[in-house]
Amino acid sequence: MTQDSIAHIRLSSCYLPLANPISDAKVLTGRQKPMTEIAMLFAEIETKDGHKGLGFSYSKRAGGPGQFAHAREVAPALIGEDPSDIAKLWTKLCWAGASVGRSGLAVQAYGAFDVALYDLKARRAGLSLSKLLGSQRDSVRCYNTSGGFLHTPIDQLSVNAAASIERGIGGIKLKVGQPDGKIDIQRVEAVRKHLGDHVPLMVDANQQWDRPTAQRMCRIFEQYNLVWIEEPLDAYDHEGHAALAATFDTPIATGEMLTSLAEHYDLIRHRAADYLMPDAPRVGGITPFLKIAALAEHAGLSLGPHFAMELHVHLGACYATEPWVEHFDWLEPLFNERLETKDGRMLVPTRPGLGLSLSEQARAWTRETAEIGQRA
Repeated sequence: MTQDSIAHIRLSSCYLPLANPISDAKVLTGRQKPMTEIAMLFAEIETKDGHKGLGFSYSKRAGGPGQFAHAREVAPALIGEDPSDIAKLWTKLCWAGASVGRSGLAVQAYGAFDVALYDLKARRAGLSLSKLLGSQRDSVRCYNTSGGFLHTPIDQLSVNAAASIERGIGGIKLKVGQPDGKIDIQRVEAVRKHLGDHVPLMVDANQQWDRPTAQRMCRIFEQYNLVWIEEPLDAYDHEGHAALAATFDTPIATGEMLTSLAEHYDLIRHRAADYLMPDAPRVGGITPFLKIAALAEHAGLSLGPHFAMELHVHLGACYATEPWVEHFDWLEPLFNERLETKDGRMLVPTRPGLGLSLSEQARAWTRETAEIGQRA
């Protein structure tokens, strides 16, 4: 049997507009501007024998053009290679871009290729991605974030939360980190009172607090029976997060801003989280994500992957203990398929691979493309 090989890659730089500008604590303090769009990097890989795979990465506020440019630079390294050798190809991409390192924008560009190769492998096998990797469950707990941003009026928070629960979503996450902490407390208290004690509730400070403020706010929030308090401190303050995790009953969640296996290892080594929140596109795809998940499992940590539910529903289904997957419907216009929620859980798609195909709308929002290799 002749070995199959990668023949063609199509890269697309697509910009997804958001219906409403998004504000979290970093916006209110002037660190960032409201987010109005998400830059998506799509990689469509085709082999000599006609097998295809779709992968993606993304960037918020800045980095989209850089991701696309770096992906276009290194993509020729994949042409002619066996698409089954995913780990080997991840390493080859790293060496192709060795001078820009193994974290940040560089590996986020590699992530689109890595996800596409796994999608291709699963499609070729006729299996969903979760089944290919070794699934533990056919659905995962899910929680909603998009209705709880800081720009949302307090009365609307409760309305949004109740609507999410009605849609079959299991938990609600609220953004906190207002310049006036009393407003945070009022918002959390209002939603907790509206939903009752039985609905899982999380909060996310988006790295807003210093250590003394985080201590005070974590202590106050203990009374609300939260699933977790997310990113109370700077994402790289592992010692500070570890102190909070050791002090309070409410679990500490962090990790979404880290962009490499090494950074996650350092966080785990410091015992800086109860819930680890890796983001597969941000860390370079499924290959490094699985290594991070193995480290987290060994350390006895819970898992709550960040964003990109279309991918993380599969990866969460493979984790040893029950994870939480973040429900964001922002990316839905990019794909022809939809994820289903029921009884507080997100159903894992049974279609081959990721179970996704790009929509005409995604094509319409595409600003730049690159073709590498020759179609079969």
